Amino acid sequence: MHRVFDSYDALGTATQRDTTKFVEAEGGQVLGSQLYPFPETTDFSAMLVRAQASGAKVLGLANAGGDTQNCIKQAQEFGLMQSMKVAALLIQSTGVHSLGLATSQGLRWSESYYWDLNDRTRAFNERIRTKTPNGIWPNMTQVGDYAVTLHYLKAVADLGVAAAKADGVAVVARMKAMPTDDDCFGPGRIRDDGRALHPCYLFEAKTPGESRQEWDVAKLLATTPMDEAFRPMGEGGCPLVKA
Repeated sequence: MHRVFDSYDALGTATQRDTTKFVEAEGGQVLGSQLYPFPETTDFSAMLVRAQASGAKVLGLANAGGDTQNCIKQAQEFGLMQSMKVAALLIQSTGVHSLGLATSQGLRWSESYYWDLNDRTRAFNERIRTKTPNGIWPNMTQVGDYAVTLHYLKAVADLGVAAAKADGVAVVARMKAMPTDDDCFGPGRIRDDGRALHPCYLFEAKTPGESRQEWDVAKLLATTPMDEAFRPMGEGGCPLVKA
């Protein structure tokens, strides 16, 4: 059973809609939802109390940025983190680190990269962490920029620089034809609609006592294989994909 919150904008309503679809497809129930004015709302206490009283086992936060962080802080203050699972649908490890484990402990979220997943991610992080501004370790968005640039350069090298300069469409086609592989996401591929496929992971924020150092914020709960982690191509509505 889930209770989903979202901000009153396209992102929030789309996230709520898609989450509801997946929850119900797996036999779960959405016991309620709450829209709020964006970006005017900073006090979520009344909404959180209603969610706590709903009987739902999970509170889904279908918002982002400062709104998500405020919701998590207030959920911790009101004891929701002890009475129900709180799932942030749009947060990354850097946001959890910013909140601190005393506040975020027990929070669940999904991300496609984490520095401590395996030997390759740890080696990548070791190479670049001293070069990042203010000592911030990268999240999936930032390493995604690295991975796509690396794959583009591999495709250019495979196609030939002159040919790549002459035909951008050919470069894109070569990027889709070549398998992807990098230290951040591991082996994968790019679908015809341009979606990069790789595994995704369910994490839970550690308690302060479980953390070994400042950026040790997450424990892995589950892995979704790449062919199951993204919306099927036939449901994406991409006009560039030929039926």
